[in-house]
Amino acid sequence: MSTLQWRKSSFSSGDAANCVELAADPTGTPHLRESDDPEVVIATTPAALRALLRAAKAGEFDRMI
Repeated sequence: MSTLQWRKSSFSSGDAANCVELAADPTGTPHLRESDDPEVVIATTPAALRALLRAAKAGEFDRMI
């Protein structure tokens, strides 16, 4: 996983360790991690990632607390 090129969310602030990072491996499989725990990596499918992003943009997670 160390060879992946990680990109931080555009919503992250500076060098804070509280953001989501995304990378794709050579086969196109997306990987997600939180910057405060970079050893924990989740691999998913492009379709599942699209569904997650669509739900987040629609506010489906805004009232989970």
